[in-house]
Amino acid sequence: MTEDIARKTCTPCRGGVPPLTREEAAAYLPQTPGWELAEDGHLLRRRFTFSDFRKPLDFIDRIGELAEDEGHHPDICFGWGYAAISLHTHKIKGLHENDFIMAAKITRLVAS
Repeated sequence: MTEDIARKTCTPCRGGVPPLTREEAAAYLPQTPGWELAEDGHLLRRRFTFSDFRKPLDFIDRIGELAEDEGHHPDICFGWGYAAISLHTHKIKGLHENDFIMAAKITRLVAS
């Protein structure tokens, strides 16, 4: 797990694999600064703040493109000055390495 997780690509999850335990998920957090575990370790989330409405709208559009490219889609809520992103793998009802890959890539979108 020492490799830069943002350089990885999401792999298709067909179900049948157990979700990460809370401890396994927590081990990924150093590679996804600003993200937090929620719902007893079954969800990864982060809230981003912006200075107006247009910036989160543009940010969400970029996340949508990334999600389509990766084949892994977050839940998104946004409004004036904010975007709240949640990640989990629906097929396994919990977290998978893919969720942390997406979190790292979304964080990079903010920096660029």
